[in-house]
Amino acid sequence: MKAILLVLDSVGIGEAPDAAGYGDTGANTLAHLASAAGGLALPNLTRMGLGNIPGLLPGGIPIAGVPPVSFPTASFGAMREVSKGKDTTTGHWEMAGLVLPSGFHVFPSGPGSFPATLIADFEQKTGREVMGNLAASGTAIIEELGPRQLKEGKWIVYTSGDSVFQIAAHEKAIPLEELYRACEIARALCNPYRVGRVIARPFIGDPGSFTRTANRRDYSYPLPDLTILDRLFAAGIPVIGVGKIDDIFNHRGFTRSMHSESNKDAQAAMHQLAREDSEGFIFANFIDFDMLYGHRRDPTGYAGGLQQTDAFLGTWLKSIRQDDVLIITADHGNDPLFRGTDHTREYVPLLVLRPGRPGINLGIRHGFYDIAQSLADVFKLPPMPLGKSFL
Repeated sequence: MKAILLVLDSVGIGEAPDAAGYGDTGANTLAHLASAAGGLALPNLTRMGLGNIPGLLPGGIPIAGVPPVSFPTASFGAMREVSKGKDTTTGHWEMAGLVLPSGFHVFPSGPGSFPATLIADFEQKTGREVMGNLAASGTAIIEELGPRQLKEGKWIVYTSGDSVFQIAAHEKAIPLEELYRACEIARALCNPYRVGRVIARPFIGDPGSFTRTANRRDYSYPLPDLTILDRLFAAGIPVIGVGKIDDIFNHRGFTRSMHSESNKDAQAAMHQLAREDSEGFIFANFIDFDMLYGHRRDPTGYAGGLQQTDAFLGTWLKSIRQDDVLIITADHGNDPLFRGTDHTREYVPLLVLRPGRPGINLGIRHGFYDIAQSLADVFKLPPMPLGKSFL
């Protein structure tokens, strides 16, 4: 028996009740991109009940091309995040049973986003100076400052609307190993500020045609408590991470990691695990929706990515056995038709497939941590401190 948690990174389904506090009133990732695309062709997710979810939400907007169905194959619902924030770490940690009531520290847009002492310490410990030091689009800032980095060898350091300290480096100007060491230094320096993630952003190419590589690495804030991953691991149950999941949880609680930085590679890993008939808990993240399409405000690419993933599901779902549990959700929104380039505070979809069982209405769940409680239920572990099982 296995349980699979598949996170479609940033696939939100409508503004959360507290969206105004984040400047996200009106955001709706799925509905807006579907409308812009003239409708989405998602036959597998449609059969599971994705189109039934907007009807549960106050002011829910139908997903063009994804109608509600009378007899969904999966149970369907929506989840509202309790933790403060709308970032990758906060969302995934809450799914695993951790709540961050005060959230992570978000830096001002700048210039001069990071405290002077933090930058001075980083420069002293890494032996290189910094440029940038403001909130920026990752692709835009490397186009602007990449030529200078090739000449001067300075770090490109920037933040965003999330709690991040990002370091971009051309792989010919600064070796990957040095970039990763710098991220480890930054991680230690950022801990007192409660920064969610330090991110290595390597790139290659020539001025005017720089390209970020798949050598990205995320360095998360130390986990403050045990998660469902730790509890499963301690109970001797296999825990497999696919995608960037291992980085998000500081490589803690896993028996195996299959790290990847693209949907294609994560899907290949899922097919491999299906061929191996793996047991235990599989925790996977499909990153392209957020990284390639949401932040870059590309609704066409986002729609295409969703349709490609639905096609993947059409094949991969054949490996789901009678006693397996599949949970599909998201960690936050990233509306490609919303202002700015940051995440959006939204409800996230919840689909729970148990082969041979009819789909039911799971309603609106207060807290992503219902997933952790449900996993404790599946694997017959003692209850988690928070949440209510939806199984």
